[in-house]
Amino acid sequence: MSNPFKNIQGEVCWRSPSNIALVKYWGKYGNQLPRNASISFTLNNAYSEMSVKYQPKASDNKKIELKFYFEEKENPKFEAKIQSFLESIVAYFPFLQYFSLEIHSHNSFPHSTGIASSASSMSALALCLVDIENALDGGLRPHEFFEKASKIARLGSGSACRSVFPYLAVWGKHPEISLSSNEYAVPFHETVHPIFKTYKDAILIVSSDEKSVSSRAGHALMEGNPYAESRYKQAETNLTELISAMKAGNIEKFGEIVENEALTLHALMMCSTPSYMLMLPNTLKIIDLIKTYRAEKGVPLYYTLDAGPNLHLLYPSEKANEVENFIQLELLKYCEKEKVIYDEVGKGATKLK
Repeated sequence: MSNPFKNIQGEVCWRSPSNIALVKYWGKYGNQLPRNASISFTLNNAYSEMSVKYQPKASDNKKIELKFYFEEKENPKFEAKIQSFLESIVAYFPFLQYFSLEIHSHNSFPHSTGIASSASSMSALALCLVDIENALDGGLRPHEFFEKASKIARLGSGSACRSVFPYLAVWGKHPEISLSSNEYAVPFHETVHPIFKTYKDAILIVSSDEKSVSSRAGHALMEGNPYAESRYKQAETNLTELISAMKAGNIEKFGEIVENEALTLHALMMCSTPSYMLMLPNTLKIIDLIKTYRAEKGVPLYYTLDAGPNLHLLYPSEKANEVENFIQLELLKYCEKEKVIYDEVGKGATKLK
C-alpha cells in the first residue's frame, strides 16, 4: 500500500506542565481508568517540552520508526517506553504507520526529583500527536482537541490527563461535576475562588532516590487492600467538600482536606500486602514543623505528598515572603542538598513555535 502522506513532513512542539493532586487517585481498573475521581493543581515552572518531527517513511512496512532524545542525548530506556506506547495507540492515530518520527524531550526540572515527570512528558507527547493529526485531517474544535489530548495522555500515564488544562482539572466521573469522565480530565477553575488560581507550591526534595515501589505497582496493590472500598467512598466525599471549600474561598477547610488526602495515600501504602513506607524521617520532621508554624503564626501553610517522600507546600501568593523565609530558615536543612523548587499554579499547556 502506498504512503498517503508521502509528500508531507513537519514538526510540532508543546510545553506541558506537571500537576499535583489535591484529592488523590489511587487504584485503577481496565486501561488506565481511575477507581475514584481526583482533582489537581496544574503547575507552571515544572514542565516538559516535547518536539516531534515527522516525515514519510522510506519503506512500506507498518512498524513505527522512532528516534528518541532526552535532554539531547539518546536514551534507549525511554525510547523503548515511547515505542511501546505509540504502538499501543495506532488505532487512535493510524498516520503513525506512515511516518518516521524524531522526538526530543526536555524537562525544566532535574530528573528524579520527586516531580511527576510522566504527567508532564506524556501530556506533551499527546498534545503533539493530536496536533499532527489535526494538521493532517483538520476539523477538531478546541474543546475536542484538548479532550482527545487528555484521553491519549491518560493512556500513557493516568495523572497526565489532568496536565493539559489550566489551573485545576478533575479526572474521573463525579456526580456533582458535569461532563466529568473516567476517560479524560475536564477543566475546573471557572467557579473556584480567585485566590486558588494564584497559589504557590514549594516542592521540598527530601530525597531524589528512585522509589522502592513504582506507582504502577502501588495502584495494583489496591486490589487486595482491605480499606479500598471505603477509600473510594472517602475520596468522593472529600472531592465534594473540597470543591465547596474552593468555591467559598475557605482556605482552612481546603488545607484540612488536602493534608488528610496526603496522609490517607501513604496509609493505604502501609496497609497493602506487601506493605511499604515511602515517607522518610525528614518528611515527618518537616510535617511536624509545618503544623507548629501554622499554629503559632496563623499562616495558612499546608502540605501534600505524592507517592514518595517529597513535600509540596501550598500557600496563597500573598503569604509567599513569610512562608519562603520560613522554608529557608527552618526546613531546607531537612532537604537533600537543601533542594527546593518554587512553583505556582499555572495556565496549562502551550504550543511552542
